[in-house]
Amino acid sequence: MKSIFFYGLFMDEVLLKKNGVNPSNSTQARIDGYGLRIGKRATLVESEAESVYGVIMSLSTEGVNNLYSADSVSDYIPEDLIAITPDNETLPVISYNLPLVKLTGQNKEYAKSLCLVAKKVGLPSEYVKEIEKWTV
Repeated sequence: MKSIFFYGLFMDEVLLKKNGVNPSNSTQARIDGYGLRIGKRATLVESEAESVYGVIMSLSTEGVNNLYSADSVSDYIPEDLIAITPDNETLPVISYNLPLVKLTGQNKEYAKSLCLVAKKVGLPSEYVKEIEKWTV
């Protein structure tokens, strides 16, 4: 099993299950030194002054491969990062990020959906307000 840090729509376990992936051990977390950016989809970028919030889930290698073989996310590449849980435990995770050169366009509907998912999984309200800025 791999510990994957999700920061986009994949934070929604229902969506993952619809994609044939069965996550387990879901826990909220944040990654310091990175910020969220939204184009047509979301990605993380290094940014010393920012933190990004999301959910860590355990997935099988097959599940991860199936999930990231979809055309819409096939350009995402794995990156080893350190996440911090609400209990201040640090955990090594894999985050799939879109290379910044491939971050294009704008997708207000994606941002609106991401706000709903962020609220659903209980991310901090101040962080949700930051996501809402991408909806206008």
